[in-house]
Amino acid sequence: MKESLDPDYTGEGMYRENIIDHYKNPHNRGAIKNADIKHTENNPLCGDVVTVSLKLSAGRAEDIKFQGHGCAISQAAASMLTDEIKGKTLEEIKKTSREDIVNMLGIEIGPVRTKCAVLGLVAVKEGIKEFENK
Repeated sequence: MKESLDPDYTGEGMYRENIIDHYKNPHNRGAIKNADIKHTENNPLCGDVVTVSLKLSAGRAEDIKFQGHGCAISQAAASMLTDEIKGKTLEEIKKTSREDIVNMLGIEIGPVRTKCAVLGLVAVKEGIKEFENK
């Protein structure tokens, strides 16, 4: 069976199983009605789009969902990120870094793919900024 997840990927020649799994079976995909935080980010270079929505309770991410489309890395990273930050405080979430995302993915990625990988994180952090500035 031939995979056609992302023909532009030029990494090590194949996706790690966890990336394929999160891409095909994303965790926390969807939207939250009446979300406390909702933000969309896109990567105009490749067309990836990620929208995150968070429901807060006592300063923690009680629930988080994402929607979007794009390459396997952007969508898998968003799926992994939602698993990672669910239940954390906003302060803990804000400390999540690019390196954390790369570690979750488990592969080395170049600068162009890093933008894909951190798209969900940027959406979360920008959404938090907007929420805190209200």
